[in-house]
Amino acid sequence: MRSTPRGLPRRRRGRLLKAVGAVFAAVAALLLIIAPASQATSPSPTPSPSATTFQNSISGFLRGDDRAPIAGVTITAKSGDFTGTAKSGPNGAWTIGVPTQGTYTVELDESTLPEGIKLAEGQENPRQVTFSQTSNLSVIFAFGKGIVVQQQDFGQNLINRLVAGLSFGLLLALASVGLSLIFGTTGLTNFAHGEMVTLGAVLVFAFNAMNLPFWLAILLALLGGGLFGYVQDAGLWKPLRRRGTGLVPMMIVSIGLALAVRYVIQFFFGGATQQLPFAQSAEIVLGPVSISPNNLWSLIISAVVIALLGVILLKTRLGKATRAVADNPALAAASGIDVDSVIRIVWVTGGMLAALGGILWAYYRPGVTFDMGSQILLLIFAGVTLGGLGTVWGALIGSIIVGIFVELTTVFGLAADLKYVGALFIMIIVLLIRPQGILGRRERVG
Repeated sequence: MRSTPRGLPRRRRGRLLKAVGAVFAAVAALLLIIAPASQATSPSPTPSPSATTFQNSISGFLRGDDRAPIAGVTITAKSGDFTGTAKSGPNGAWTIGVPTQGTYTVELDESTLPEGIKLAEGQENPRQVTFSQTSNLSVIFAFGKGIVVQQQDFGQNLINRLVAGLSFGLLLALASVGLSLIFGTTGLTNFAHGEMVTLGAVLVFAFNAMNLPFWLAILLALLGGGLFGYVQDAGLWKPLRRRGTGLVPMMIVSIGLALAVRYVIQFFFGGATQQLPFAQSAEIVLGPVSISPNNLWSLIISAVVIALLGVILLKTRLGKATRAVADNPALAAASGIDVDSVIRIVWVTGGMLAALGGILWAYYRPGVTFDMGSQILLLIFAGVTLGGLGTVWGALIGSIIVGIFVELTTVFGLAADLKYVGALFIMIIVLLIRPQGILGRRERVG
C-alpha cells in the first residue's frame, strides 16, 4: 500500500481550510445575536430632528436644584454654517445631532426657562465645547439660587486630567496585557486584537437588548471574548504554527482577520453609535477631583483585575508556566510543560481582558461602534512597545504613560483631535533612546 507524495499536503490544505472556516463560523455565531440588537433602542435623551441625521451628537439633561426635570427649554449648537436646535423633553433630556466632531458654541435660551428657574451664578452661557474621544458630547447646565459655578483653574484641571488619564491608561492596559501575553508566548503581533476589544462592548449591547440582566450581559460578553480567543487559536493560529508559518505571514493573516471581523460586526451591528445602560451620568466631586462614576468604576475595576492577574502570574503554577513559555518555549517543553495548552489559556485570557477593556472603553468614550477597537489599536501597541515587548508589567507601565500623556496634552493647548498623535510621537522618542522599551531586555540582533 503506497501513499502518494502529494496526498499529505492536500490533506493539510484541507484541514487548514476547515480551520479558517471554523474561525469565521464562530465569529458569525457570536454575532448573529447582534442582528436584532442593532434594531433595538437603548436609553438615550429625546432626539431632535437633526439628531436622527448625524452620527455625532451633543446632549444633556436639564434639572433644577431640586433635581426635578426642566422641560420645554430650547438649546442651540452652532459651528460655522451649521446650526442645530433641540428642546428638552419631559425628562429634561435633549440631543442635537451635529455633522462633524469639533468645537461648537452651545447656548441655552434663557427666555424659554420656566418662571422662577434661572441659571446658576457664574454659569457660562453661551459656552464652547469640544469633542474628545467620543461621538456623543455631554453638556451640563447648573440651575438654582445660591449656587455659584466656579471656573476650573489650571491646577484643578491638571489634577482632573491626571485622574482621567490614569483611568484611560488602565483600561488600555487591560487590552495591552493580553496582547503582550500573546506576543510573549507565540511571537505573534496580532492586529485583530482591536476587534477583540470591539466584540466585548458589542456583545454587552446585544445581550442587554435581549433584556438580560446587566450583570449577566457583562458576564456573557466576557465569556464570548474568551471563546473568540479560543477559537482563533484552535482554528487558525495553532494550525499555522504547526505548518511552520513565519511570523510575518501570520501578522499579515491577522491584518486580514481584523478587517474581516470588523466588517462582519458592522454588517450585523450597523454603523451607528449605540449607548450602553448608565452611559450618561453626572460627575461626582471627591475633594479636588471631579470624575464621572463610570470613569471611577473603570479605574477601580481595571486596577483590581490587573492586580489579580499579577498575583496569578507570580504566585501560581500556571503563571510560572506562562512566564516559562514566554521566556523559552523549547526549554519549557523539554521541562514537561504543555506549551500548546499554555498558549491556548493565554489566548482565552487575552480575549477576556480585551473584552473587558472594550466594555470600559465604551463607557469612557461613551458609545459603542463597530470600529471602536481599531480606534485605540495603535495606542495599545504604543503601550506594549513603550513598556517592552512581551513583558506584562511593561505593558502596564507603558499603557499608563500613554493614557496620562493623551489626557494631559489637552491641558497644555494641544487640539483634542491631535492628542493621539502626541502619544505616538512620545513613543517614537522613547524608542529612539531605549529601543527595547522601558522594561524590555536588550538583545543582540544579527
